[in-house]
Amino acid sequence: MAFTLDTRNVRTLPDHSRADKPERRTALVARQLARYNVDIAALSETRLADQVRLTEIRCGYIFFWSGRGVTERRESGVGFTVKSHMLRKLTKLPVGHSDRLRSLQLPLSKGRNATLIGVYAPPMTLF
Repeated sequence: MAFTLDTRNVRTLPDHSRADKPERRTALVARQLARYNVDIAALSETRLADQVRLTEIRCGYIFFWSGRGVTERRESGVGFTVKSHMLRKLTKLPVGHSDRLRSLQLPLSKGRNATLIGVYAPPMTLF
């Protein structure tokens, strides 16, 4: 099975403020990934709350993210976005370990699996 992987830091991707209805960041990310025909992308600095699964129907991507609670300050967050048709090929759904670590398993040939790990580490200026 061949697939295209990508990584994105989505903090700096602003919402589209000039539209009548501002688009969600996930819609903007999905459109960029579709433009480059990306199958799976690891996302960092999502700054979204809790562990959620969201589908962007128009672009055909499903987002999985892990973040801090709604009442906590959100300055990190990690996630994966997967093309809808790839979801059934995954060994298991992406797992959130914390707001800075998430993993995903992909099947390989001969019964082997690859584990992708999405990580967010703060820049040194935050220490």
